[in-house]
Amino acid sequence: MKKINLFLGCIFFLFFVSCEDDNSGSGNNGSGKEYDEEYYAGGKNGTVFIANSKSFQQAMPFINEDPQLFKDFMRGERIFEKSFVTTEGMGYSGLGPVYIRKSCIACHPSYGGRSQRVNEFNTSDSKNGYLLMIYDPNQETLPLASKYFTGMTQTRAVPPYKAPIDESGIKLTWEQHTDEHANRYEDGTPYSQGYPYEGTLIYPKIEIDQKAIVFPDFDMSKHAACIEATIGIYGVGLLDAISDEDLRAEYEKQQLRGYAQGRIGADIDETGLNPYYPGKHPGRFTYLCTRATLDNGPGSNALWNITNVTRPDRTYNYITEEYAKVMSKDVNIQDALGKTEEEIFAELMSKDLTPEMTQEDYEAFMVWHRGVAVPAARNLDDKVVQRGKVLFNEAGCIACHRPSWTTRSNYKPMPELSGQKIYPYTDLLRHDLDMREPGRARVCRTTPLWGRGLMKVTSGHTDMLHDLRARNYEEAIIWHGGEAKQSKENFRKMPKADREALIKFLESI
Repeated sequence: MKKINLFLGCIFFLFFVSCEDDNSGSGNNGSGKEYDEEYYAGGKNGTVFIANSKSFQQAMPFINEDPQLFKDFMRGERIFEKSFVTTEGMGYSGLGPVYIRKSCIACHPSYGGRSQRVNEFNTSDSKNGYLLMIYDPNQETLPLASKYFTGMTQTRAVPPYKAPIDESGIKLTWEQHTDEHANRYEDGTPYSQGYPYEGTLIYPKIEIDQKAIVFPDFDMSKHAACIEATIGIYGVGLLDAISDEDLRAEYEKQQLRGYAQGRIGADIDETGLNPYYPGKHPGRFTYLCTRATLDNGPGSNALWNITNVTRPDRTYNYITEEYAKVMSKDVNIQDALGKTEEEIFAELMSKDLTPEMTQEDYEAFMVWHRGVAVPAARNLDDKVVQRGKVLFNEAGCIACHRPSWTTRSNYKPMPELSGQKIYPYTDLLRHDLDMREPGRARVCRTTPLWGRGLMKVTSGHTDMLHDLRARNYEEAIIWHGGEAKQSKENFRKMPKADREALIKFLESI
């Protein structure tokens, strides 16, 4: 009996130690060591000390301690994971009539991780989280072709309806690019040395066959198309909790200097959509900062417009009037539905559709959306990482990748996120990086860097930037031009050991 107890005790000990390394919660990482504040990337209330494949899907510590919040969080997580269906009366029903993906996780694999670069635009591919945009390249503001297509172009439909664009007519190719330095560092070594793709840079090109477009009077030759990858989810509640005043102050500070002058997101009127902060707020979400608060942010909108699942505050379809006109005139659709042109058009354009998602489910989803934790920084006491931090600062990277913010003191939707010092490494402003063929993201929001060093562990890849043209940290830096060109050149001129130290620092935060 004693031998059995000893055996079970050893098993328990091994299990405990293995869990301690990978799933130890917040505080001191289970080691008894107290960490400096910079390890708490999401503040004391928003950080978890977990560095494994599930790093991006953890609840913030206080959520686990509150039974109701935990229940809502898990309910919201299920909504994020589940695929919506077309059959009425079933759980998670309401998909269509047109849509982009069947689920949230289809665009955000590995929860907050980025989708992976692919060679074919196929939304049924689990790696492909790309969104397609159709825009006018001849106008300064690169406006979307919104008369015909929704902002994020739908390429799937529930029969008998047809998608605005047939995916088989979308061609994605990766073009080669050689920069003014022949894709080499100052010391003569090629970019990404040691990788199979060393010495190369690539960027995406999208071509759409006119025959793939359902609108007979839309001329694709006068428009352009681009792709954008989905953005990480974790920590967005903390970014939402940064005050408008602090964001405007950062913008004003940047206007006083001669380089890296960020553009603030336009003030957006959200009265009626945001019960906590009515009025106007500077945009901070999406690549173009087109969303100002999380209540009307990309996740809140995507839950509706990616799937077209209606809810109490969105009792209408995410479609254009032109689409409704074309579908309602289609005799095959009329025959399949047994309805007239007028009936089909009225139903598609109705503003009073029956909600397919309950308010309770939506509110639970937002608890989850706000409450996904930020993984703690790692190895900040390593001498090479510390050297990399110094180089990051000296190169001027912090001009846009502002290290820290303190959240507002009265964040009402989730008070626990108030007064947190966080380290997202972003200014939440837009900058012109003068990239080759950037699509609509010509002036793009500074991406938060927290947690990105765990992408290989969580997602199996390190594809970066708005369209995933960068295959690692090196390429992400090298693609920086325009306002960030001097910082990029500072990196290019560093000895190899210094470049590696800087990247090791990025991987640690």
